[in-house]
Amino acid sequence: MSPEIVLAPQHASESTPAVVADQPDTKYPFLVSVVIPAYNEGHGIAQALQAVREYLPDAELLVIDDASSDDTAEQARSVGARVLRHPLNKGNGAAVKTGLRNATGEVVLLMDADGQMDPAYIPALLGQLAQGYDMVVGARSPGTQGDTLVRRLGNRALDWLGSYLVEMPVRDLTSGYRAIRREVILEFIHLLPNRYSYPTTSTLALAKAGYSVGFVPITGQRRRSGRSGQKLFRNGIKFGLIILRMISLFAPLRVYFPVALIMFGLGALSFLLNLLVFEPERGLYIPNSALGLFVGSIIVFMFGLLAEQIAALRFMRRD
Repeated sequence: MSPEIVLAPQHASESTPAVVADQPDTKYPFLVSVVIPAYNEGHGIAQALQAVREYLPDAELLVIDDASSDDTAEQARSVGARVLRHPLNKGNGAAVKTGLRNATGEVVLLMDADGQMDPAYIPALLGQLAQGYDMVVGARSPGTQGDTLVRRLGNRALDWLGSYLVEMPVRDLTSGYRAIRREVILEFIHLLPNRYSYPTTSTLALAKAGYSVGFVPITGQRRRSGRSGQKLFRNGIKFGLIILRMISLFAPLRVYFPVALIMFGLGALSFLLNLLVFEPERGLYIPNSALGLFVGSIIVFMFGLLAEQIAALRFMRRD
């Protein structure tokens, strides 16, 4: 007898994976398009698509071939997928945006082409979406977020910062395994970058705009064969740029204001030390260090206030 599908609520424990189902014929109250960006994945994309088809026999399979130099497109078509090809390599995020624009389903399920994402979690993701969520993310447990210690620590830092910026708990911001209502994500498609961090941007954009974002704990992605090509320096730059983008897009004042407050506090400390310890004979004299910190704190705060207003304009609903 098939086990019941158990859906993990938004506040579920990070260490408890969702119970997966062996019911591939589950019906949903919406049409589903599975969007898979692909670049030189001809060696495994057919098997990945067949595994997805077992759980979604009636879904649209849409593969975005990002100018692959191998037989990715032919392999995808061989199992019945619809293929759209970029004339040049634009990046993973650009391929996702092409898929979102061209999908025909009411709900888009985003997955990778390399078979790392276990399709057994599809019923949990779509089932929670059917309960009223606008986006449901397959959130890996902390110990499986990435294949190196540096990546795992970076992902944890992103999760903490994202939660702070949008003032609600968010988990696994780098997970590309997610189901989204297409009409909702199209409102923010102009914010998604072409190269990387579209998962981070889409999660925070919907959360910031007040949409319902859910998280289904999963056991993590299966590792592909071979060693990871990620490098410490490259990852550091990437995470740094993602953090700057998150701050500027979603809640700049949440960062600018504490910085301004710290600068003002340091200026006050410099003034008091000069008044009481170093040069008490000069009386109420403001040293250059304190003056610079006071002025700098005002400038940083005003920049943050302006950036906050610009960020708010990005989330105004369009008619």
